[in-house]
Amino acid sequence: MKPAIRIGQGFDAHAFADGDHVMLGGVRVPHTRGVAAHSDGDVALHALCDAILGALALGDIGQHFPPSDPRWRGADSRQFLRHCVELAHARGWMVGNADLTLICERPKIGPHAAAMRAILAEDMGIAIDDVSVKATTTERMGYTGREEGIAAMAVALLHAAA
Repeated sequence: MKPAIRIGQGFDAHAFADGDHVMLGGVRVPHTRGVAAHSDGDVALHALCDAILGALALGDIGQHFPPSDPRWRGADSRQFLRHCVELAHARGWMVGNADLTLICERPKIGPHAAAMRAILAEDMGIAIDDVSVKATTTERMGYTGREEGIAAMAVALLHAAA
C-alpha cells in the first residue's frame, strides 16, 4: 500500500563569480556578484528540485539535467522545478508544502521573499501559504560567511493525489 505522504530534502550551493545579479527562487536579485553555474545557478530552485526528487526516490537534479548537456547551458531553473512537479503528478503525488532556507551574508533575501514565494507557489501549483522562504547567515563563518558563495536547503512534503 502506498503511504499517504513522502518527504524529501535538498541542498545546493554555488560559488560567486562575475556578474551583477543572482537568480533566487525565480527572482532576479541585484547583487555585486553572479554565480558560477551551468544553468542560471538558482540554488533555491535546485535545492527544491532535489527535495521533490528525493521524496520521489528519483535521484537528484544532476541526473535529470546533467551539467554536461549543452541544452541546459544558461537554462531557466523554473523549467527544472516544473518538470519535477510533473514527475510527481505522473506518479500520483502532489506537493503539499515546501520550506526553503537561503544561506548567505548577502544579498539580503527579505525584500525578495514574497516574490519568490509567489513564483514557487505558481510553479508547484500550490497556495502561497504553503511555501516558506527564509534566510540565515553563518555568522561570517565558512564560504557563505566569507561571501564566496551562496547555498540553499529545502524540504518538500508530497501527498497522494486525490
